[in-house]
Amino acid sequence: MKKLFALLFVVLSIACKNEKPEEPLIIPEKIVYEFGYKLNDYKVINDTIKSGENFSEILTKNKVDYSKIYEIVTKTKDSFNIRSLRAGKPYTILAKKDSTQQAQVFIYRRSKIEYTIIDFKDSTIIVHNGKKQVKTVIKTASGIITTHLSHAIKSQGLNPYLTYKMADDIFAWSIDFSKLQKNDKFRLIYEQFYIEDTIPVGIGKIKAAYFEHNDVPFYAFNYMVDSTHKASDYFDDKANVLRRQFLKMPVKFSRISSKYNLKRRIAYYGNKIRPHKGTDYAAPIGTPIEATANGTVIESRYAGGNGNYVKIRHNGTYSTQYLHMSKRAVKVGDYVKQGQVIGYIGMTGNTAGPHVCYRFWKNGVQIDPLKEKLPNAEPMNKNKIPAYKKYIEPIKIQLDSIAYPHNNILF
Repeated sequence: MKKLFALLFVVLSIACKNEKPEEPLIIPEKIVYEFGYKLNDYKVINDTIKSGENFSEILTKNKVDYSKIYEIVTKTKDSFNIRSLRAGKPYTILAKKDSTQQAQVFIYRRSKIEYTIIDFKDSTIIVHNGKKQVKTVIKTASGIITTHLSHAIKSQGLNPYLTYKMADDIFAWSIDFSKLQKNDKFRLIYEQFYIEDTIPVGIGKIKAAYFEHNDVPFYAFNYMVDSTHKASDYFDDKANVLRRQFLKMPVKFSRISSKYNLKRRIAYYGNKIRPHKGTDYAAPIGTPIEATANGTVIESRYAGGNGNYVKIRHNGTYSTQYLHMSKRAVKVGDYVKQGQVIGYIGMTGNTAGPHVCYRFWKNGVQIDPLKEKLPNAEPMNKNKIPAYKKYIEPIKIQLDSIAYPHNNILF
C-alpha cells in the first residue's frame, strides 16, 4: 500500500511539472478618436489658457522651440489670429509619446462645438476650423406659474433661454409677461442640442408652445414661410401670425438714454435746438445689435458723425438705421432676419457714451417708432393655410398631451 501511495505521488509531481502556467490576461487598448486624430498615438494634454498667457508661451511650455513657433505664426497669420486666444478657453495639445513629449498639434476650443486645429508635426503646417457633430433631440417641458416664468423654468433645471424665447419672442405681442397670474401654465416642444450624445450645448427652435394666461389659451407653432431665405415664423392654431413686423428695440437688456425729440436743446451747442431723430439705447461696448425686422442691407459703412452704421430696407414703406457701432456684422446686399445680429454697440462717430442710435423711416420720413403703431407681420398666404393646419394637427395633439408637473410649488 505504501508503494502504491509513493507511485501516485510521483505521477502527480510529474503532471504538475508539465502543467503550463496561466498566461496573463491582456486587455486590448481602447482606440479613441477625436478631432480626426487617433489619440492613442499621442500624449494628450488638456489645459486652459491662463490670464496673460499667449500662444508662444503655451508652445514653449510644451517643448516647441522658438524657430518652429516663429514658422507657425508666420505661415498661419492669414488663416488664424493668434491674438484671438482668450483666457479661460480650453485647449488640447497632442504631443509625442517619446521622451521629448514635444507638441505636434495645438487644438483651440472656441466653444463646446467649434474648434481650430494647428497641425505642425510635419514640414507643412495645416490650419483647420472644425465643428463637433451635433445631435438634435426633440424634448418637451411644462410648468405652472406661482411667482415668475423664470422660476418655473429654473426649478426644473431647464435652459433659461426658454424663458426668453417665450416672453420676448413667441408670445411677446400676445401676453404681458409682467402681469402673469398664479396658476398660469405652459407646455413646450423644443430642440435640444447635444455633442457626444450626452453633453448639452444649447437650445434650437421651439417647435410648438402653449401658454394659458388668465384661463385664456394661446398656441404657437413654428412654420416655414419662406423656403428661399429659410425664414420661419410663429402662428397660432388659426394660422394668425403672432409677432409684429418690428421688434420693440434693437438691443436686449438695454435702456433708453435719449428719445426721439425734434426740439432738443444741447448746452454744448449754445443751447440751440438740435433735433434728435433717433432713439438711443445705451448698453456696454460689444453688446449685440439686432435687426428689428426682416429686410435687405442697403448701407453698411463708416460716415462722419454716424460712425459705423447699417441701414436696412424692410419693404416699400419702412427702413431702419443703426448708428455708432464698434463693428458691423453684415454687408450691403445681405438679407437679414428679425433678431439677427448686424453689429455691436460702440462709440464711433459723434457720441458721448456707448449706445446705438436707432432711426426709423416710414415712406422716406424719419419718425418716432415708440409712437408708431407698428404693423403685424405679413399674414400667412391663404393658399398655405390648409397645408399649415394639416402640419400642426399631430403637433397640437402631442402638445396637449404633455403632463404638468405633479408638484405645483415651483419656486
